Amino acid sequence: MKHTKLLILLLVTTSLFAQYSDCDFKNKNYEDICQKVVNHGVSYEYANKFLLSYFKTQKFDEVSWKYLQPSKIKYHREKEKEANNVLVKYVPKMVTNLKKYKKVYDFVEKKYGVNREVIAAILLKETKLGKIKPTHDAFIVFNTIVVRTDPKTPRQKWLLKMGKTNMAAIIEHCYKKGVTPEECNLPSSYAGAIGIPQFMPNSFIYSDAYKGKVADLTKMQDAIVSAAKFLHIKAKYDTLIDWSKMPDIPKVEAAWYKYDFNNENASFCYEKSRSGKIYRCFTKDKKELQYMKKYVQKIMRYNNSSNYAVGVIRLAYDAHKTLEKQRRKKR
Repeated sequence: MKHTKLLILLLVTTSLFAQYSDCDFKNKNYEDICQKVVNHGVSYEYANKFLLSYFKTQKFDEVSWKYLQPSKIKYHREKEKEANNVLVKYVPKMVTNLKKYKKVYDFVEKKYGVNREVIAAILLKETKLGKIKPTHDAFIVFNTIVVRTDPKTPRQKWLLKMGKTNMAAIIEHCYKKGVTPEECNLPSSYAGAIGIPQFMPNSFIYSDAYKGKVADLTKMQDAIVSAAKFLHIKAKYDTLIDWSKMPDIPKVEAAWYKYDFNNENASFCYEKSRSGKIYRCFTKDKKELQYMKKYVQKIMRYNNSSNYAVGVIRLAYDAHKTLEKQRRKKR
């Protein structure tokens, strides 16, 4: 009986799509999303079909909503240092990956000027080089955010805007691919990040295929190229790190973690945020750390956590040293 009622509902809903020639919704946020995608070439019919889909907008991700609350976000950031320390043991897997996809890494270093070790470190931190499999649906994650968020605080306003932007990006992506809303399933993290490099949908514009026209972020080759393109464009990362100019990174990393623990509102790179928030800057007046600081800032465009970026540099440095030792042994 339930299946019969659902089938009738779907048939009735489908029959109405042809009548839609505007973005008239009870939910004002849906109107904004609809108008945005239509302005970018999506048909009214497709936009309405997506935003009225039972399978996309009437289902909510309770797990995702729970983990996106401020208390959980704070906990995740506090665990970042521990995660960095744990990942050091995976450096041999990074080295294996760097060798296996050497041609791809050669390609991106030449095309984008981004160090192979940095890319591999990011992919390790994001999904353990593709080993972590996503269990959420990106559109449902962002729809939950948009429906549940009451934009009273600056964070809530940002969250709502972010959710709407990513919902629109997914609709446009699936429209261009020519798939129905029900077929548009993008497995993601609880935060809505997709693929091995964990791109948010609004970052699909930075994706790039190693071979072919359309990038598949679940493929390692395309993940490598896309992460490099993202850093190249978004962070102006176009010059390879000269590792000989770097300080003793494990020592600096340990000192930074101690500083971060002892100082509220600590930042590795910044003294002030764009909104005017004051930070205690670890690298201020430390000439010996300015070269490292420059690249930490670039990596923070991928993830704005100081601990994340410092962790990436540490992993990349260890992988570089391991590769160097192996090259010497072969001589």
